[in-house]
Amino acid sequence: MKGSTLAMNKNKFVYAAFLAIAFAATFSACSDKRSTGLEYARNMYDPIAFNPDQPNKNFKDGKTAQLPPANTKPVGFEEYDVYPNTLEGYNEAGAKMVNPLPADSVNLAEGKHSFVVFCAPCHGEKGDGQGHLVKIEKFTGVPAYQTGASSRGGNMVDLTAGKIYHTITYGVNNMGSHASQITPTDRWKVVMYVQQLQKGQ
Repeated sequence: MKGSTLAMNKNKFVYAAFLAIAFAATFSACSDKRSTGLEYARNMYDPIAFNPDQPNKNFKDGKTAQLPPANTKPVGFEEYDVYPNTLEGYNEAGAKMVNPLPADSVNLAEGKHSFVVFCAPCHGEKGDGQGHLVKIEKFTGVPAYQTGASSRGGNMVDLTAGKIYHTITYGVNNMGSHASQITPTDRWKVVMYVQQLQKGQ
């Protein structure tokens, strides 16, 4: 009997202590509305590293974000500046560039996939210039690959691989550059598929 009374008193003490701590915590949190209260594991969300826009005394100019050293290139970056974004560069690319990829079913299928994602909204899945954005009159004047005329002279059906690649890279008229969206290798796959559409296939 005495033991059970002691246990009951112990439990009451624990409950009372818990309530007192909870009350104190609640009261302290409400006393200053600007206070965030106690913070647990603050180092989990305060980064040790500098943010790019923070001042940094480790560099002479005091900036965290530094320009890369001259002549460095990102991993996987393929430079395309042999043919400039001019009519002359376009014609030179058309005369000299050749698709380096084998014309197999895998490359053609991947080219079709990229074409449907990036090009078909304007050019249409058949390359007829009747993509969704043309049908809702967002864009006009998109030529068909089989029958249209190129704005830079000649017929779309006669565009060479180099001219198509140059156009994907730099864009022309309402068509913007796709260089940031389609890798150089995938651009050649799209070129391969566009040449199939030129033949009406």
